[in-house]
Amino acid sequence: MKKGFYTIIAAQFVSSLADNALLIAAIQQLTLIRSPAWITPLLQIFFTISYVLLAPFVGAFADALQKRHVMFIANALKAAGCLLMVFGVHPMIAYTVVGVGAAAYSPAKYGILTELLPAERLIAANAWLESATVLSTIIGTMLGGALISNHATRFVSHAHLPLVATTADLAILVVMLTYAGAAALNVGIPDTGARYPNRLLEPGKLVGEFGRCFNVLWADRLAQIALWVTTVMWGSAVTLQLLVLKWADVNLGLSLSKGAVIQGVAGLGVALGAAAAAAWIPLRGSLRVLPVGIIAGLYIAAMAFYGKGLFPAGAGLRVGPLFAPAYIMLAYPLMIILGALSGFFIVPMNAVLQHRGATLLSAGHSIAVQNFNQSLAVLLMLGAYALLLTTKMPVPWIIVLFGLFIAVLMWLAQRHSAANARKVDMGALIRE
Repeated sequence: MKKGFYTIIAAQFVSSLADNALLIAAIQQLTLIRSPAWITPLLQIFFTISYVLLAPFVGAFADALQKRHVMFIANALKAAGCLLMVFGVHPMIAYTVVGVGAAAYSPAKYGILTELLPAERLIAANAWLESATVLSTIIGTMLGGALISNHATRFVSHAHLPLVATTADLAILVVMLTYAGAAALNVGIPDTGARYPNRLLEPGKLVGEFGRCFNVLWADRLAQIALWVTTVMWGSAVTLQLLVLKWADVNLGLSLSKGAVIQGVAGLGVALGAAAAAAWIPLRGSLRVLPVGIIAGLYIAAMAFYGKGLFPAGAGLRVGPLFAPAYIMLAYPLMIILGALSGFFIVPMNAVLQHRGATLLSAGHSIAVQNFNQSLAVLLMLGAYALLLTTKMPVPWIIVLFGLFIAVLMWLAQRHSAANARKVDMGALIRE
């Protein structure tokens, strides 16, 4: 890997760690102000809407400046959103500011890979990036859970720190400082030398240009498959974050802080799956992983029925604080398997889309279109989840619908990919 690649990975790790800890802290803040359950998905909706509204502009922004500077500005915006929350601004409004920073950050973090590395290194680079992201997800969710735990409550009550009245305040303050650390790391990323025309000087043309880029990717027989499946899977991943917390509460009887640990453990599986994809799946063979998406959807549906009700009362290994009932102990490997399926599937698809997008368009515009589609999927899925919560549908049945929905869409993607392969040489498109 070229000089500067590992600095990018380190910056992504720290920024993603803060993202995941902040989600737990913001949910805790909503709990403390007694918000109803259906408000929690709205938190992510307010975060994600920035990706949709700013999609025509963030690609141009990422291309107009050096991407290290874009990443610095984005992390500074995230820190500003945390500061608003510390001063009592409603979590949904403050989280929207964080979402603006995240929307600006994404085209830069992925686009810089295509500037720095040759196409044949993109799967390995994505495996590094996703593994760092997943490790940060594990640590970040666990950190968020620790910062709202009973131990943190006792610390807050005795420390009397300024601006820290609750565990949510403590968590948000720690996250803000973490974003500042990520911004400092961004300064150390080298200039890749890539330069693009500054389209920000022509804002009136950006929406039309974005529409053209959107049509180019969806019209390409290879890009449309990668865009299809990454849109569904990344949209699903955000909704699944909240569903896992609900599943841990309803099926396992865990608190938010302990549910965050279960959520984080799935990230270990994603890292394992990403590493396996990097080792076994070449870029030109990436479409072979499509059936794994179907398996992942069916696995999610089956997980809905797992819980303490499957075990005899008292079944477990309660011998001191390090042990737990069997139904909790077995939940960890089950979540690791789910993460591994997701990581093995998404890394090759992401690499194909990055390579094909950079071939057809610029790196920044390609990633912006990808984020736009993924964010629309997030908004639709979170909206459906919030609606189902208002109907009082049992959480296990929501998970079943969610898993079957993913499986069906992945099956349709596989059929469409096979139809495209009968018309064009998909491997040749990857090599272009």
